[in-house]
Amino acid sequence: MRTTKTLTIAAASAAAVTAAGLLTATALASPAHQAAPKRNFPSYSVKTVLNGAKLSHKNSKTGKSEPLSKPDDLTQYGGNLFTAFQNGVGPQGEPASDGNKDSTVVEFTRAGSVVAQWDVTGKVDGLTANPATGDVIATVNEDLHSSLYDITPGGTAVRYTYSRALPHHGGTDAISFYKGQMMVSASAPGTTGAAAPNAKYPAVYTVALNAATHVASVKPYFWDESAARRANVHLGADTRLALTDPDSNGVVPSAAPRFRGDFMLNSQGEQEQIYSSNPGSLWVLKLPAAVDDTAWATSWGGTLYATDNGADTVSAVDSRLFWPGTAFLAVTPCDANSAPAGCSVADYLGLLNMYTGQIIRVELHGGTLHPQGLVFVDASSN
Repeated sequence: MRTTKTLTIAAASAAAVTAAGLLTATALASPAHQAAPKRNFPSYSVKTVLNGAKLSHKNSKTGKSEPLSKPDDLTQYGGNLFTAFQNGVGPQGEPASDGNKDSTVVEFTRAGSVVAQWDVTGKVDGLTANPATGDVIATVNEDLHSSLYDITPGGTAVRYTYSRALPHHGGTDAISFYKGQMMVSASAPGTTGAAAPNAKYPAVYTVALNAATHVASVKPYFWDESAARRANVHLGADTRLALTDPDSNGVVPSAAPRFRGDFMLNSQGEQEQIYSSNPGSLWVLKLPAAVDDTAWATSWGGTLYATDNGADTVSAVDSRLFWPGTAFLAVTPCDANSAPAGCSVADYLGLLNMYTGQIIRVELHGGTLHPQGLVFVDASSN
């Protein structure tokens, strides 16, 4: 057990203020306390860099050119970014209203110039770059009938099927590379079979690709009802997960104020983030709202990029400086299991207090943004 996870909130407050530069010590000690005055916050501006309405692909049914729509996940490699436009395809691979069955993965520069694009069959939800090879991995169909693609920049997209029926009876979503392993969220558990949560359902898989057979093999990493410890209420008390919505994931950078180097799974419906240094060490941070992606600033200089699924755009969020370790969230209130029918609260960009789970809304200048996918690009990244 590492000392970073056993500090009391009071003892950690001063360190958290230094690391995050966002909240007062009082706010860290009390999750319900109001945010620090706005003058203590950096100024953030937003501008659109990529617009799906100005791009196109061929409809898989009609062969006609049509605009790209509904971008979701984001990743970066080699100085460029990649995003996936879902083009109206359904979560089980159902065709869009116009018959199209393809998502489009787009490679583009930081300024928004398109470098390349690939059409792949299915709805792309997870997208990340393999830091060892530069290949971009995309999962399709987050609810059922899932598979994945290995995309070589400058080359082709190769489809991989899973070696067996996924034991959580759902699909696959976000992807991260952690300690040399490909980690994939086991999304929509119980789409068929028994309902979730279910102790027999994996929440995360490690995935290995066989390049000769184009088969992806999966092994459970931890489970929807694994034992965990509370990270923000009765710190360290034992609890048990009850996940119904494993979704986004990521790896916490060394700049973060807490859980440095851990794998993180977000369970959107439960409003929880689960942090893990190994399958037997899980810490669950309860959040006041549902969230999608999380991205941490890793340097003073850089840019945060975000997709807006409803606006069909990718935007750049800039500041005079980013405090290293700041955790940005795509907050999606209506995706919570507890959200009322007809929920109409708009998604927004938030800042996360990793000790208390408190979320503070980011004020943006120059435009509006309702984010889903997030990625932070260091100014020196190449």
